[in-house]
Amino acid sequence: MDNMDSLFNPSLAAALKKLDPEDGEQMMEYFKTQALLSREKALLQASVRDQKKLLVENAKLKQDIEQLRGQLQENQKRRIAKALLSQVPPPPRVSPALTKADTAAPTNHPPPSATLTEGRDRSSRRRRGERKARPKSEPLPLEAESRIDASRLDLRVGKILSIRRHPLAEAMSVQEVDVGESCPRTIVSKLEGVKDLDEVTNLKLQGSLGVFLCNVKASKMRGVVSQGRLLCCSTSDVSVELLAPPADSTPGDRITFLNYPGEPDRELPSKQKIWELLQPDLQVDGKGVANYKGCGFEVKGKGLCRAPSLTNCAIR
Repeated sequence: MDNMDSLFNPSLAAALKKLDPEDGEQMMEYFKTQALLSREKALLQASVRDQKKLLVENAKLKQDIEQLRGQLQENQKRRIAKALLSQVPPPPRVSPALTKADTAAPTNHPPPSATLTEGRDRSSRRRRGERKARPKSEPLPLEAESRIDASRLDLRVGKILSIRRHPLAEAMSVQEVDVGESCPRTIVSKLEGVKDLDEVTNLKLQGSLGVFLCNVKASKMRGVVSQGRLLCCSTSDVSVELLAPPADSTPGDRITFLNYPGEPDRELPSKQKIWELLQPDLQVDGKGVANYKGCGFEVKGKGLCRAPSLTNCAIR
């Protein structure tokens, strides 16, 4: 309060008391409190300005530290490079006696044709060596490794246009199948437990839809070239059913797997035996839905492929 008293002239206080003896002291107290508040406000503003200045200076110091750190790293790299270069042994010196002997000895220069052929042989050997060494030194990327899952199978909905007995095998049938291409495919199938063509026609296969594997390599089966594979499910050699696509399916609809996206192979490599590796995981579950590792055979927007009546059985 002593500081506050110094702000006001004593004559001002006396004058206020004379003018208003009752409220003069209260007016002086009010003026003093207002002066104190204004001083505190000025101090706070000054502290805020100082704080901002400190933040700016800290940012500049950080930038200077980063620059110094980069310079130190560059200097360290240069020291390491100099140390490595200093460790390299100097080239061997050739004695003057050897140089004189070499100059005195007669030199037999080979004919230019021989030098040209030798140069070509050396360059070709080097190229061959480089070609052989590249696959050993450069490892194959992970993307190049072939995946082994159901997305590699080109499974499509097909319509059996005609069916006949194989001319050389009673247990086989030959179907002409529309799989959405310009011309139908010929597919040879072995229907287990069905040995008579009359039984095949009684199964009402002609005109029905089925699931076909279309990217297997074409192969001859007892003299008839088969261009695909008809998928069926079975609990035994006697109980066999064709997989039934969704009702709204059309020939050529592709069958996909939600958990295994990707485009199928143009043709499955026979050496890798992809079909043989995947077949144990192709099953019909307890609800009659065909699936691969629990993921259903799906025609997008149309539904799932099912077995007509069988459950908990293998697909082949």
